[in-house]
Amino acid sequence: MEKRHQVTIKDIAKKLGISPSTVSRALKNNPSISPSTRQKVIKLANELDYEPNKIALSLKNQSTKTIGVIIPEIIHFFFATVISGIEEVAYSNGYTVLLCQSNESYEKEVIDTKALLSHRVDGILVSHSRETTNFDHFEEVKKRNIPLVFFDRMPTDFNAPCVVIDDFSAAQQATQHLIHQGCKHIAHLAGPQNLEISQKRVQGYLSALQQNKQTKKDKYIINCYEGTKEEGYWGMKKLLQLRPYPDGIFANNDVLAFGAMKAIKDAGLKIPQDIAVIGFSNWNFSSLIEPRLSSVVQPGLDMGKMAVATLMDQLENSLHFDNSISKVLPTDLIIRDSSNRQQTAK
Repeated sequence: MEKRHQVTIKDIAKKLGISPSTVSRALKNNPSISPSTRQKVIKLANELDYEPNKIALSLKNQSTKTIGVIIPEIIHFFFATVISGIEEVAYSNGYTVLLCQSNESYEKEVIDTKALLSHRVDGILVSHSRETTNFDHFEEVKKRNIPLVFFDRMPTDFNAPCVVIDDFSAAQQATQHLIHQGCKHIAHLAGPQNLEISQKRVQGYLSALQQNKQTKKDKYIINCYEGTKEEGYWGMKKLLQLRPYPDGIFANNDVLAFGAMKAIKDAGLKIPQDIAVIGFSNWNFSSLIEPRLSSVVQPGLDMGKMAVATLMDQLENSLHFDNSISKVLPTDLIIRDSSNRQQTAK
């Protein structure tokens, strides 16, 4: 297929018999160009489908009007909503979004970071992989004076703006709800403990137990590194072998909760009468399964919007980055059938 010729300012100038600089000024509505000339230039530009050369403009203006985004996985419902928020604000401010997914791999994340730097992005938004414990590749971003904002997953011992939720309070509220429903032996299907969000959810869970004088039992905490349905299923099978087995489950995410619910059903037990279950993130399937899954709502769309807004603030104050910025978004708890014992008993 023959490659289509991209119309340039020189092409327009040649057809109209004027200089390229006159065409350039006319397209920018420069007052030094007469209205009649400006009208002719714009008319011909539209007819020829002229588009400005963004690469050339970026070299001239030292800006690509591009934001790089690194996420762990695009299929994750929460991250999909975050991306929607990022794109909405970025596009409305004249920026395009270059998206990379690390697939929860540290090595892939390093490659993605280098790729974004080579594309000369104006700023980078990151939710780091669960494998990442070394953040030197992001130090390179800071050395180049490129704005960097983390969202959802905030690295430890690395100073950069971040946008997160209050995972501690959210986990505490979820566990407190199970206690209010009469649960006496609450277990936690925990996420990878190298992630601060997983650590805070464990801490919130333990805090609720302590406040209600329920004894902490290490055997009731099952670490699920991958966060998959299969891990939730086998983690729940392990918990069902305990005596007493748990009568309440707080899962680090909805997928783990879904796996746990299947194991409970396979054991011939009822949800929530025998074991109440609550998840985290409010995935789109949470209200579709049976029984409907109670879950903590993460405001993904708002997080994406706020992350971009924080990055924009950094871009506008490029010489005065404030790396101490930490913005915390509120969460909500959606109570459905999987944990609502009081409603089920009626």
